[in-house]
Amino acid sequence: MGNVFKGGDQRLDLSNSGTEVFVDVLTLAVSDLAEEPWDYRFAALLTLQNQSVMGRGAVGFDLEGIDWGATPHERARAKGFVLRVLARALSRHRWNELGYRPPHAEDSLRRFLAMVESFTPPARARPGGGFPGPDDAARASCVRHRVLTALPLWDGCLFCR
Repeated sequence: MGNVFKGGDQRLDLSNSGTEVFVDVLTLAVSDLAEEPWDYRFAALLTLQNQSVMGRGAVGFDLEGIDWGATPHERARAKGFVLRVLARALSRHRWNELGYRPPHAEDSLRRFLAMVESFTPPARARPGGGFPGPDDAARASCVRHRVLTALPLWDGCLFCR
């Protein structure tokens, strides 16, 4: 069983372990870059990929289900943010804090980066895409790990499992 991340006609299929690593390295990056309300919504989307809460093999998302924004400027800014998060993760930002070596993370990140780069955000998100609304944005932070969490909605951070 695995998880799928889609974008247009492309897809990134990851094992459960691969998904865990993928989400871990993205969470470290997004937590240090988020500034605008949309950024915190994207961070919340990443928290929804926590298989400890959602179930193994039950996560993943489609880029077409993300609310990228109503205007071309908003969509470009949101896509630019995701690309910055991916670049930060690819720089191995804070990977030394993981407690393990993520041997295949770079490959997964590069494949997802190519998917996002070639993706044209739609003017409207596909209904039922599961992108967190403004009230569901990840604004809490785990003091110990310095990462955004879905607190107080869930019991803790991705790394406190």
